Order: sequence, then C-alpha cells, then structure tokens
Amino acid sequence: MPPRPRPQPSLSLPRLYAIVDGEACARAGRAPLDVARAFLSAGVRCMQLRMKGWDSGPFLDLARPVVDEANRAGCTVFINDRADIAALSAAHGLHVGQADLSPSQARRILGPATAIGLSTHTEAQWELAVTEPIAYLAIGPVYGTGTKATGYEAVGLEVVRAASTRAAAAGLPVVAIGGITLARAPEVIASGAASVAVISDLLSGSPEARARDFLRALA
Repeated sequence: MPPRPRPQPSLSLPRLYAIVDGEACARAGRAPLDVARAFLSAGVRCMQLRMKGWDSGPFLDLARPVVDEANRAGCTVFINDRADIAALSAAHGLHVGQADLSPSQARRILGPATAIGLSTHTEAQWELAVTEPIAYLAIGPVYGTGTKATGYEAVGLEVVRAASTRAAAAGLPVVAIGGITLARAPEVIASGAASVAVISDLLSGSPEARARDFLRALA
C-alpha cells in the first residue's frame, strides 16, 4: 500500500494559474508589479511571484503590495522558492522545486496554514510528492519551453493524465506547466490538470487582455 499523504491545507485551484516571472517581465519590458495588477484586474484568482535571482529586499517590496491587493481581489498568491518571503509578506502559499527546500522543511518555517506546491517531472518524483505536506502537485514541462529551465524533456499530455490520476487518488490537484499557450490550454485541462500555469503567453500583448482571453477559453 502506498504511504498516506501528510495533511495539508485544502485548496481549490482555478483553471488559470498566472505566473509573474521576473526574467520574462524584463524581456517584455514590463514591471512585475504592473503585470500582477493587470492580472488582478482581469480576474485572475491564482498567481505566483517568481523572481529568480532577486535580492530579498526588492522581492519583499514586490510581494507585500501584491499580496495586499490580491487579498482585496480574492486572489491566492504563491511565492516561488523563498519561504522567508512567503512568511514575511503573508502570502497564501509557497511553490518549491526539486532543488529547493522540501515541503516538509518549508512547513517548519511557514506553519500549518500556508499552502505548498511542489514541481515534479517524473513518476518517481510525483510518487514521493504525494507523501509530502503539499496542497497541489505541479507537472511539467508539458511542452517544450525556454522560459522555465527544468533540465527535463517535455512530458506530454499522457504524463499529465497519469500524474493527475495518481494525484487525485491522494486528494491533490495537479497544476500543469511548460509551453502552455492559449490554444493549448484547453487540451491540458481536458487531460486531467486542475489548472494551467502560464508565464510567457500571458505577456503576449496586453497582460490584462491576454489573461481575460485565457479565462474565457478555460471557463
């Protein structure tokens, strides 16, 4: 019998999980705070702040107003990697990867109420993930992507389906990420993912308008 997953906060994920990525914003010539506000204005209700390489002070200065404004809008905010920033900004959640703090370690910093998500890329990783104190399991890259380097090949929709089935048995939703565009998003949801995490395609033109397009396509 597989090990029982440890307790974690319950989480209902909307179909769009918008990621504000510092490097992607820089390439697009947009300020991360402006992008986050555009997503909130569009009606995004789950967002991640992913600021790889940012110093702690600027990251916290970004996270605090985003979390405050998200609270007023009814949006859940996850912080990528940084348990300290998640705690200090009172963010709703933390997202970690395979090379970051484990969910169990992060839980010791954040306490029982913060939702934690974990990236996985292989069956062995998601089998271990369902025993951790997580609120969702991420799988990817679904398609080829140059935005979020994982060191893994694209997994495809069949792996999304398999991971979603396994996660559902553990009572966990799956977030699919990697190369997901407006055209591809519906098929990823149809493969069993509860939510699609998107970075680059949300910066195609107006972030607010693009987010609205995604929300309509996934309604």
